[in-house]
Amino acid sequence: MVNKEYGEVVMQGTNSKGLGDAVLPSLSKRGSAQQVAGPSPFPTAHKPKIPASVLRPRPQPTSAPPRSDIVASLGEQIKALRLAANLSGGALALRSDISRSMLSRIERGLVSPSVETLDRIAHGLGQPLSRFFSDQPGRTDLSVVRAGHGIAVDRVGAVAGFDYELLGHGLSGNLFVEPYLVRVASDAPPYTSFQHPGIKFIYMLTGKVTYCYGPRKLQAIGAGDALLFDASALHGIDSVEEGPVSYLSVVFTLRS
Repeated sequence: MVNKEYGEVVMQGTNSKGLGDAVLPSLSKRGSAQQVAGPSPFPTAHKPKIPASVLRPRPQPTSAPPRSDIVASLGEQIKALRLAANLSGGALALRSDISRSMLSRIERGLVSPSVETLDRIAHGLGQPLSRFFSDQPGRTDLSVVRAGHGIAVDRVGAVAGFDYELLGHGLSGNLFVEPYLVRVASDAPPYTSFQHPGIKFIYMLTGKVTYCYGPRKLQAIGAGDALLFDASALHGIDSVEEGPVSYLSVVFTLRS
């Protein structure tokens, strides 16, 4: 039964003496009873343990070492020669028997290649190994010849009626260039037996001739016409059709 005075619920036992009566907590204290009955759904948070490797200060990344001027210049030379030969990086790497990534690093100046690697690259480019060791940026060869001030040259075995005026010269490099202004006398005999190493370029300035190259005869070669050929074959003027004849002749040969 309910004790109205104390707000308690009294349960009587079944014994005749009233023993075993029990007093239960009132309804107003139900919350405290539940708190004691079970654990809290929000357990106390524990401070996590952070691994020492995370707390240890990480080393700062070091900057890349500065590129050597020599290595950078060498890489620029190789790239310039490759582009001049119209070769891709992969094609040159294949010719040189080196990896494409290695060639890329060499061209960017990030790697100093061995002499053996340079020899392979030179072979792939069709260049002598010495080409990489010449001081290209330091060259200052400049030849200026004012009008009418070329050097008269008596060429060995020169043909009568052909006058040669040297228009310039170079003192360094692997390529030897001879630019001449050639004047042919109107009574000069035909001569088609010129033959020498190198490549010859001819640009007609005045007159008109029949020019021979090997077994071929090229007629009416006149002012403004140009010829480029391997000078190891027989060549020369077969006849003068109109005079006076003058032309620019440039011979390119490799230094031995």
